[in-house]
Amino acid sequence: MNKGLNVHSEIGALKKVCVHRPGMDLVNMKAEDFDRVWIHDAFYLDYAQKEHDQFTDLLRGAGAEVVYMEELLAETFDKVEGTRAEFMTKFMGESGISNAALRQAVVEKLDSIKDNKEFVLTAMGGLYVRDLEIPHVGGSLASLDGDELKGDDMVLFPMPASYFSRDPLAVVGKGATMNRMYWNQRNREVIFYETVLRNHPDYAGSPIWYDHNSEWHIEGGDILNINAKTLAIGISERTQTAAIDELAKNMFWGSDEAEIENIYAIKIPHGYAYMHLDTVCTQVDRDKFTVYPGIYQTLRAYRLTRGDSEGEVHIEELEGTLQHILELATGMDHITMIECGGGDPIEASREQWNDGSNTLAVAPGKVCVYERNVVTNDALYKAGVELLVAPSEELSRGRGGPRCMTMPFWREEI
Repeated sequence: MNKGLNVHSEIGALKKVCVHRPGMDLVNMKAEDFDRVWIHDAFYLDYAQKEHDQFTDLLRGAGAEVVYMEELLAETFDKVEGTRAEFMTKFMGESGISNAALRQAVVEKLDSIKDNKEFVLTAMGGLYVRDLEIPHVGGSLASLDGDELKGDDMVLFPMPASYFSRDPLAVVGKGATMNRMYWNQRNREVIFYETVLRNHPDYAGSPIWYDHNSEWHIEGGDILNINAKTLAIGISERTQTAAIDELAKNMFWGSDEAEIENIYAIKIPHGYAYMHLDTVCTQVDRDKFTVYPGIYQTLRAYRLTRGDSEGEVHIEELEGTLQHILELATGMDHITMIECGGGDPIEASREQWNDGSNTLAVAPGKVCVYERNVVTNDALYKAGVELLVAPSEELSRGRGGPRCMTMPFWREEI
């Protein structure tokens, strides 16, 4: 079993990958609360879990060890004294519960759960008034606020987007970024992974390239490992330029363990079809990328390298097409761009809605895709890419694809 982290590409043979199997966190909310908890549809949980199990079976069949975040965190609590209490402090700090009585009731409920895995799943699954013992104490308006609460009022929001393991962190080389999420509701997700990477015996000591407490938001879906020395990062609605500046400074002037020498920052439009860089562009082979054609219209790109003076980052604006920029980044003479929807604008728009461009490579030229994106999948097949096809009737409702649902912990070198 590989210990630690090792990811120097998007396409090296996948040997260990971290996921979260959706549970009550995916369904424990009313439809009118979808926007509050940041999810987009009512899921059929049994089918979503079956699809997720089939997806992870595909990864195992391709030679990957699949580890589950919820199990790693429970193991951390089991093995390292004091980590659960430290986690609780950080978790409640991100909970958004301002009422002191409700906050205390949530703490008492979670503290009463002795089994660590059950504790993790309950923290992710959310709590309602009916799940809590809320004291009714006089003396102030704030303390009486709970008297007007209904049993189905949400107190601790569930975390339905947490099956997208890609966003809270990004493994780069031997370390990882701990991201500041665009939606505050998702910031609790980061604490789960951070607790594991800082404390679990298999990962403790891994360098942290970006601090979750930073002012600037950045998400893992925007970070692509081109090779051991090169990253591509999307400038998107979810990832700010100031965050890329900070990460670049950390990489170029921080730990000696950092290997990155070049960062290609690629600006993409804001909008649902362009959520992250990996929703519009993913690498499927040494010389092949999927791409959503809509990205062509507003492309701007920059190359960041280490400057001459301590802490300085040199920035160069790049001219040319996305294909040319990817050729620069990869060092390949020619990159083949495989267009979502086979280049047809109607099919591209439809299949991009269900993440036709969001593929997960398990080896060079071998990728996992959603079954429903038949036109894009056919284009990939005709380009010589081997496909592992995952069912996606339920999982795709969350608006994220195979890459979104995974965080590689170990890839072989290429």
